[in-house]
Amino acid sequence: MEFNLADLWELVVDSIPDHEAVVDGHRRFTYLELDRRANRLAHQLANLGVGPGDHIALYLHNCVEYLEAMIASFKLRAVPINVNYRYVADELLYLLDDADAVAIIYHPEFATQVEQVMPALPLLLHTIVVDSGYDAQLRHLDDGRGFAPRSGNDHYVLYTGGTTGMPKGIVWRHVDLFFAALGGAGNGRTPISSPTDISQRCMHGRIRVVTACPLMHGSAHWMAWSTLLTGGCVVLTDTRHFDAATVFALTVAEQANFIVIVGDAFAIPMVDVLRATDSPLTCLNVIVSGGAVLSPAVKHALIKELPQTIVVDGYGASETGGQGQAVTALGSPAEATMFLLDETTEVLDEMTLQVAEVGTSGLLARRGHIPVGYYKDADKTAATFRTVAGVRWSVPGDHAIRNENGTVTLLGRGSLCINTGGEKVYPDEVESQLKAHPSVFDAVVVGVAHARFGERVVALFQPRATSTIADLDTEMALCADILDSLRLHLAGYKIPKTLYRVDAIQRSPSGKPDYRWACETATRLASEASPPGAASRSSRAERAIDASEASPL
Repeated sequence: MEFNLADLWELVVDSIPDHEAVVDGHRRFTYLELDRRANRLAHQLANLGVGPGDHIALYLHNCVEYLEAMIASFKLRAVPINVNYRYVADELLYLLDDADAVAIIYHPEFATQVEQVMPALPLLLHTIVVDSGYDAQLRHLDDGRGFAPRSGNDHYVLYTGGTTGMPKGIVWRHVDLFFAALGGAGNGRTPISSPTDISQRCMHGRIRVVTACPLMHGSAHWMAWSTLLTGGCVVLTDTRHFDAATVFALTVAEQANFIVIVGDAFAIPMVDVLRATDSPLTCLNVIVSGGAVLSPAVKHALIKELPQTIVVDGYGASETGGQGQAVTALGSPAEATMFLLDETTEVLDEMTLQVAEVGTSGLLARRGHIPVGYYKDADKTAATFRTVAGVRWSVPGDHAIRNENGTVTLLGRGSLCINTGGEKVYPDEVESQLKAHPSVFDAVVVGVAHARFGERVVALFQPRATSTIADLDTEMALCADILDSLRLHLAGYKIPKTLYRVDAIQRSPSGKPDYRWACETATRLASEASPPGAASRSSRAERAIDASEASPL
């Protein structure tokens, strides 16, 4: 037996068949029940002609069918493909074409989009709709296994749009994903040395995880599979609209001890609900954030409201798996950007790709269990997965500084770095300080082209509902107060030269800022803005205040 995800799943099922595996609304499934459902679906896919290496698109909201489709795909040695359920037809067409999908499993509300794109996709021959008749269609099929042997070299593909550019598929071998992202390395315990170790470890599974983020996001994939491979229970949420109060109510009702979120987009409304209510969340031990680093102020607001809870900021990229953590509990240090990384991660000098000296910035890189590369993209694969002195590294572009105490301070993605007059500004750092202001609900920072300095730092911010903005004067006063607070914590060249108020910061369903939208919006507003001091903008939904145009150096 190899480190194949379907094989590992079946070992868990055979060890704890009657343990609860998934809660989906009023529906509850044991490990054995979920396995039988996945077997039926796998046989149905096989009857359609789906086989090893074929790609199956999952165009679904959070539901048990999402997880069983992943399991069924792996049983056939096929590959499930995550689809962003907010895509319009053009975006869906791009992804399904790029992924070479031969089948798609989708909710009926997406039927129009699927029908629109199918004529342009000659490989996409099979559709399965998860509607009221889904269970009845599969009920007569064989619920036993009887599948061909599988391999640890079988593929898992995660499509990620990141924060810029078109989505790209990252190809992992099962064995590498298991050790890099799904707990095979031990997560603080003894690493798994043999697939059969899973049988013993899952006997003691006590984790009950509420997935507040969508399953089509890598963080939710990985947390759900980590939970299932250790004998825990995945409690699914409705991802059509994130509601922190509903997540907390579900946590209490299911006596869940973990919640998984993605960054500030989830954490900020959770803090607001906690401040406004007296939720009896005594069962909650850990909040895990993956995919986006929590801002220091937001992280410590969570701890203040939930003193019995540990907040774990997980660091890693879709191209690396989990690389490290910043664990915060009541009374722990306030610095949230310092992460303790594992022994396979280094900070490499950007020019030489040798290990960077302490105190200097470089590129975060991971060796060992890393992806094969990007699907059908040799150029991106060569740029990200580099071999130095015989060692293959994944170098997705995140910058960091190694500290003397062994931790690293994260700076952010290099592709988002703003070069203003020769100085580098990482948006993450400025965004964290903006969101620490009591009147700011959310914020995103980008660089806008500037004739003199190359780029100028511009911030879009969404005020809290409690902020009183009666007219242009009060808005200008708020912006001035925000800038004053930033000057207490940031060097002058990092201070946004313009603040724009917007009704809402646009983010992906996974919670990551949409930097393409932010750049386009900031550029548009800059072109529309009146000269500083003019009062002709009162009819616009977005308003701006310009700071000094002096040199940022």
